[in-house]
Amino acid sequence: MFKHAIVRKPCKNFQFGISTSNLGKPDYQRALLQHSKYVEALIKCNLSVLELNEDSRFPDSTFVEDTAIVDEAFAVTTNFGVKSRQGEQIEIKDKLKTFYNTLESIRNPGTLEGGDIMKVEEHYYIGLSNRTNDEGANQLKRILKRYGYSSTTVPLKKVLHLKTGISYLGDAILLVSGEFKNHPDFRKYNLIEVQESEVYATNSLRVNKYVLIPKGYVNLKKQLLNFSFRVIELEMSEFEKMDGGLSCLSLRF
Repeated sequence: MFKHAIVRKPCKNFQFGISTSNLGKPDYQRALLQHSKYVEALIKCNLSVLELNEDSRFPDSTFVEDTAIVDEAFAVTTNFGVKSRQGEQIEIKDKLKTFYNTLESIRNPGTLEGGDIMKVEEHYYIGLSNRTNDEGANQLKRILKRYGYSSTTVPLKKVLHLKTGISYLGDAILLVSGEFKNHPDFRKYNLIEVQESEVYATNSLRVNKYVLIPKGYVNLKKQLLNFSFRVIELEMSEFEKMDGGLSCLSLRF
């Protein structure tokens, strides 16, 4: 059960963040509204939410998931390879000290972003991407081993982050799309395959008794309801324009 979440409001420079979507520039006021609804949803999921002020130095800073890996007993602050994001994790590390006695960190030459990390019960999957390199993954694997967790690296072919194309919903159920539909590492789980037309919704988010999904993905919603999940739909259009998904907007622990 998650008890806490950390989020950060989008800053006025949000539109200048990193994006490959070709969906146009985000509307800032609409992004603020969508973010506020996201926070309301986390509260509905019985989380205590720490909402940080916007930080205009970092256009991508609303995507706080990339700054840390948070578990019950420890947290690991990440290390960005992308220059425009270097430094985002500093304030997050300070806030995490309120919750954790133990803080680890990824250091140069290792790079690692939280969007590449997926925990499935007592095992971690680490995506090797343009944002997370072998050295960063190996540092994290050593840290995880000290805390009793096993881990596996997953080289990515097309997606930005691991959790762009796969999400763990609990109860041995994975949402998968694209390159992960027939991936040997995940055949042992119950897979819900996301249609190609709804691939953005693969980044859905299990929070306690609910599953948060982007609004407008009818087929995925139907599949989740068939599994008896309690679904909350959220407008995510402005974050999709900036390559962001539901998990990206919070740290949950």
